[in-house]
Amino acid sequence: MPRPVALITGPTSGLGEGFARRYAVDGYDLVLVARDADRLNTLAAELHDEMGAEVEVICADLSDATDRAVVADRLRDGVQVLVNNAGFGTAGEFWSADYALLQSQLDVNVTAVMQLTHAALPSMLAAGAGTVLNVASVAGLLPGRGSTYSASKAWVVSFSEGLANALGGTGVGVHALCPGFVHTEFHARAGIDMAGTASFLWLEVDDVVRETMADIAKQKVVIIPGLQYKALTTGGRIVPRNVVRALTKVVGKGRGRT
Repeated sequence: MPRPVALITGPTSGLGEGFARRYAVDGYDLVLVARDADRLNTLAAELHDEMGAEVEVICADLSDATDRAVVADRLRDGVQVLVNNAGFGTAGEFWSADYALLQSQLDVNVTAVMQLTHAALPSMLAAGAGTVLNVASVAGLLPGRGSTYSASKAWVVSFSEGLANALGGTGVGVHALCPGFVHTEFHARAGIDMAGTASFLWLEVDDVVRETMADIAKQKVVIIPGLQYKALTTGGRIVPRNVVRALTKVVGKGRGRT
C-alpha cells in the first residue's frame, strides 16, 4: 500500500518542523515547502534517514503568485494532509510600516491558505478522506496589539470554521490551530521584543503538536493548546470587548507590531 502524503508549508523550524517530524513518525511521506533550500534539504535528508520517509521539497516563496501556483499544482495531484503553517508577523506600527511588506504578510497568511486549500480539497473529497490544518493564532481570537497580523489570523479561523461546516459528512476535516506564544523563531524573525513575557504564557513545540494531533482525532475544529490559553479565550468571549482589548494590550506589553 502506498504511504499517505502530508504537504507542510514553513517546515524548516518551529511548529512546521514539529508537524513534519510527527507525520514522518506516523508513517507519512512528505512534501515540504519553504524558501530556504539548504534548510529544506537538510531536514528532508534527516527525516528520510531517521524515519524512512520519502520527502519531496519545493523551494517556494508563498508571497509570490507564481510560486504559490507551483505548490497548488502539486496539491491537485493529491495529498492526504495539508498543513498551512507558513506565516509571519512584522514589527513596527501599521501606519509607518512598508506597505509592500504588509501586503506580503497577507499574501502568505491569507492568500496562500485560501489558494492551497482550494487546490487540495477536490482530491480529498473524491477520496472521501483528508485533513487540512490551518495554523492561525490566539491573536485571531482576541483583539491584540497587532492589527494586520491579528486580522489575518482571524480570517484563517473564520475560513476554517466555515469550511468545516460545509464539509460535514464528507470525511474531510478542516481545523484551525490557535496557539499562543510558542518557543520558536517567530518573534525574533519579526523583530518583536518578547523580554518580560510571563513564563507561564510560553508553550513548547512538541506539546502544541501533540495536543493538536489529539484534537484533530477528536474532530475539534478550533484547537487552542494550553490550559492558560483556553482560559484566556473563554474569558474573552464572556467579558466586554473593551475590557478584552485592555487586557490583551497589557499582556502584549504595548510592543510595536503591525
